[in-house]
Amino acid sequence: MSLIKTERAATRQTVKAKEKETGKDAGKFEWHRQVQRVVDDIDRCIENRDDDGLALKTLAQKGGYSEYHMSRSFKKLAGISLRDYLRGRRLAFALIDIRDTDKSILDIATSYGFSSHEAFSRSFKMTYGMPPSEYRTTPRPVVLRTKLNTFDRYLLGLGEIGMVTATKEIKIYFTSIEAHKFLHLKDYESKGYFDFWQRQAKVPGRDCDTICELLDETQDKLDATEVGSSEYNGHIMAHIYEGDKKAEAYGVRLPIDYVGEVPPQMTLIDVPKAEYLVFEHGSFDFEEECESVGERLQAAIDGFDYGATDYTLDTSSGRVQYFMFDPSQFEKRILPVKRS
Repeated sequence: MSLIKTERAATRQTVKAKEKETGKDAGKFEWHRQVQRVVDDIDRCIENRDDDGLALKTLAQKGGYSEYHMSRSFKKLAGISLRDYLRGRRLAFALIDIRDTDKSILDIATSYGFSSHEAFSRSFKMTYGMPPSEYRTTPRPVVLRTKLNTFDRYLLGLGEIGMVTATKEIKIYFTSIEAHKFLHLKDYESKGYFDFWQRQAKVPGRDCDTICELLDETQDKLDATEVGSSEYNGHIMAHIYEGDKKAEAYGVRLPIDYVGEVPPQMTLIDVPKAEYLVFEHGSFDFEEECESVGERLQAAIDGFDYGATDYTLDTSSGRVQYFMFDPSQFEKRILPVKRS
């Protein structure tokens, strides 16, 4: 198997590739990158309680833009106003303090820029469905205002930009994969990569950064490239069939004789040698085509005629469906099959 990367890894790879590009896309890319700097700066200023640095005028000046251009373009790109995004990030930081510290709610409110206890409580309840005092007494899972990644248009559901210009058509073929192990974190309720990590972020020790670091440190990954290459190297998404249930998973494939450590958050399973049906799309532009490529692959999967082959889809317990993602080369959906 060649390089496997998740959407998140592909995002970073795209950034590096885009930095080398010139021509008509340079301006668009530069704006994406500039907004990302603003987003990163917002988090730094909130952490450092730097209210002056969070003023629209200051954020715009740092990027060399007018306040009007910064505000208008941010909303167009992010799908949310800069003001609302900033408020959501303040509340997310404040919620963590309410949950994890003994600071008074008033102190937390004022430290994150709210004018009063009442103003903070009103915003908190509107966002999370309960007042901060109730959350502190009986904390429950909530969806934080996730930090924006301006390059993750596909993950945020903002659609693609421009025309579809895929370099290759979809290839459909059968293949056999040797027995291996799959070390992974799994979730039975999530629906897609972004939702998966939002859910994991609610559980201590299962957030994306922690899990990816543990997987990066795992030796002998089958789908990793050369030693010392970028983080997320060899990571893969999957669906694991377990009787009448299906788990969404994120992990790495390992040799069948792997005997290394298994982190307590994760599961290690044996995946026997078996046959698979592969739907493969060639290389594509991550920023512009990611959504269309996914739709084309899904359409090919939905329209595939198993009756014209000797195979049927196999969702029996223990079978695994893999998702391979590297925009510079391909996107693949690898479905488990059996002979009919």
